[in-house]
Amino acid sequence: MLTAAARPIASAHPITTDDIGIATLHHTPSRLTIRWSDGRESPYPAIWLADNRPDRRDRPDGQRLFDAIDLPEGIVLRAAALAADGSVETHLAGFDTPARFTAAWLRAHALDPASRAGRRRKPVLWDAGLAAAPPSGDYAAVLADDGARAAWLRQVHDHGFALLRGVPTEPGMVCRVVEIFGHVRETNYGRLFDVVAVEKAQNLAFTALSLGNHTDNPYRDPVPQMQLLHCLEAASEGGESVVVDGFAAADRLRREAPDAFDLLTRRAVPFRYVEAGKVDLRAKAPLIELDADGDVKAVRYNNRSIAPFDLDPDEVEAFYDAYRRFGRLLHDPALTVGFRLAPGDLFIVENRRVLHGRRGFSAGRRWLQGCYTDTDGLTSTLFSLEASR
Repeated sequence: MLTAAARPIASAHPITTDDIGIATLHHTPSRLTIRWSDGRESPYPAIWLADNRPDRRDRPDGQRLFDAIDLPEGIVLRAAALAADGSVETHLAGFDTPARFTAAWLRAHALDPASRAGRRRKPVLWDAGLAAAPPSGDYAAVLADDGARAAWLRQVHDHGFALLRGVPTEPGMVCRVVEIFGHVRETNYGRLFDVVAVEKAQNLAFTALSLGNHTDNPYRDPVPQMQLLHCLEAASEGGESVVVDGFAAADRLRREAPDAFDLLTRRAVPFRYVEAGKVDLRAKAPLIELDADGDVKAVRYNNRSIAPFDLDPDEVEAFYDAYRRFGRLLHDPALTVGFRLAPGDLFIVENRRVLHGRRGFSAGRRWLQGCYTDTDGLTSTLFSLEASR
């Protein structure tokens, strides 16, 4: 039997938030528990409620006006009830006034496993089938219409890759595209760089040779998070671009060879890029990086700039087996999307996820301009646009 303090309080008029309402709530001194109309039950510890009091922020989603170290000791939840306006009013020991939380806010930040899992990013994994209808947008529409811009950015966010058609074939336009949503990240290659065949190239990208699928600049820390390439001139023969979803390849490796997957996540490998007397870039990181939840956070693969492995000799053979297996997946035609860029076409890749490459060309001049940017500008613009719709 529940104590008086923990007796459920039924809502005579369930509070609706996205068609899901509060059915009941109850509390103990240490936590509030809400049962929602869809059957989900969400607990909220008392100290968490105290730390997130709306009256301790400069606005609902703004910055806190105090530090958690300033919270009073011995926080307990003395009472909780549904208020007339549909919010949940809480009375916490150590505070002079009650705090009110909207049902929508509590649902959006619920701590039950299903709610927490639902807030994790869910990338759309893809394979060669994406070639039939690759994510894409029209430059004029993206520039002029917030809805079109949000739709294109959402495709980039979910797939890690998208095309943009109809970009004017003027030098420097690749930076103008970045400015639609973020800021250019400058490197030793400059604010932007030309991908065109030159004599005595320091980087194989600046030749007519084919390039295997790779992520860019793994020798940097932090690595550039996004890359854009804009076609100004297309070779008359060859030079097709290719992309592959590194997250899909890593997912397949995890399912087919879990020991190999685990080894590639636990051992860092070195990368290096040198231009004598000018540049010596070095970084060391796993080929597959996981986040705190065990989800794939980043992949790194660049055969041209990988340095000799620094491994325990007894682990070298097993590591090479895993590395080569992952490399074969990253070049598997079943996972690869190829497309031919026409002048005015641009593509963007999430450089910590999507590998890109190029088939060799022998006739005509192929001229792309590229630049780098970071993900936070894209996601900030996307979430702001979606919130305002």
